[in-house]
Amino acid sequence: MTAPSELPPRSPGDDPDPARPPGLPQVRGHQEPLDGIRALAALLVLVFHVGMETGDALEPGVFGALLAAGEFGVPLFFALSGLLLYRPWARAALDGTAGPRVLGYLWRRGLRVLPAYWIVAGTALLLWSREHLDSARAWVEVLTLTFIYNLDPWWNGTGPHGLGQMWSLCVEVSFYLLLPLLALVLAWLAARGGDDVNRRARWLLAGILALGVVAVLALIPQFYPEPRPYLHSWLPRSLGMFAVGMALAVVTEWAWREPGADGPVRRLCRTLSHSATLCGALALIVYLLAATPAAGPRFFGVEGLWVALFSMVMSTLFAFFIVAPIALLPPRHTAPGAPRWTNGAWLGTVLRHPVSRYLGRISYGIFLWQFVVLYLWREFTEQEVFTGTFLFDLAPVAIGTLLLAAATHHWVETPCRRWYGTVGARPDRA
Repeated sequence: MTAPSELPPRSPGDDPDPARPPGLPQVRGHQEPLDGIRALAALLVLVFHVGMETGDALEPGVFGALLAAGEFGVPLFFALSGLLLYRPWARAALDGTAGPRVLGYLWRRGLRVLPAYWIVAGTALLLWSREHLDSARAWVEVLTLTFIYNLDPWWNGTGPHGLGQMWSLCVEVSFYLLLPLLALVLAWLAARGGDDVNRRARWLLAGILALGVVAVLALIPQFYPEPRPYLHSWLPRSLGMFAVGMALAVVTEWAWREPGADGPVRRLCRTLSHSATLCGALALIVYLLAATPAAGPRFFGVEGLWVALFSMVMSTLFAFFIVAPIALLPPRHTAPGAPRWTNGAWLGTVLRHPVSRYLGRISYGIFLWQFVVLYLWREFTEQEVFTGTFLFDLAPVAIGTLLLAAATHHWVETPCRRWYGTVGARPDRA
């Protein structure tokens, strides 16, 4: 899961140029509205899991369908990772320069993800998997986030008890590890464009589009010649959602480098950043479509090829319509009279609200702790699985999760961030 970090290295595209038109996307510094998207993603996932545990999300009717579609928070996390983590490599590929140092990048990713996760994973194992505490394999595969590759798991569902949501974190980590290689291949493709930045950018986008094709092709071995539900939680199926963010990273950097006074890429960026209402409406339509029977049964991995393809397309479109108008926003204007609620600025204003930003900063902890808190609450209230009342469970689970997330953020994540610069140079934005 992506989170704020240090600023990226400066590039020629970061420097103000009076010849460039105003309104170019922000490509450096902390993009505050993205914190709001993180908050939205984390809360959607929390609502989804509470609804599933109480059984409300499995009930027929509109309310259950809307709860079940809350899993769309995961594509938002994936798209944000693609946007923020690939952007330094996109910048380098367009400029024909060296990208971030891989060792430093991996060091920062490890510090960002592992310490807080290890605390939660250890807690869950001690609470609910005591019979496996003497198993070195169980500890290794859980602590290294490789348990999704265990084809003969010792747990039921998507992960060990209390860690069921971590399958998506395993996918994230797989993407982190693969990204330097992907960036190398994409840079090689960009070089085919020579000194023409437009051609270089088009080659990059073509390569990123190929990742979406790989995601679609990954559905074939998941269902043929026999169903393999575990492939749902492997990286290839989710590559298209990461590709959304990667493509936006290319477009934001391309806009700064596009020749001419005001080319089509810059106009596209302005149009999308001013179209928050339209994009939000389209995202809502996609969400509602995902809540229909066309998206398949409301159980993880229980689907057919065409239903899976429909769900994949809907997830990718939802991520695009939510992230694109925010990723393409220009830097925040603080001058008197700057619009806050018109020309698409309203969404940025909402997502920049201090509450949204704080929830975004602790969103990783919200994601990590929610199942531990949910199961402890349900044990305390002696509820069986698929029983209970959604609202009765949501309030205490949300409060407990937020408190633990805040503690983890302030006492684990923030101190670890101080070590980012100890390996590698010039930490990149992520």
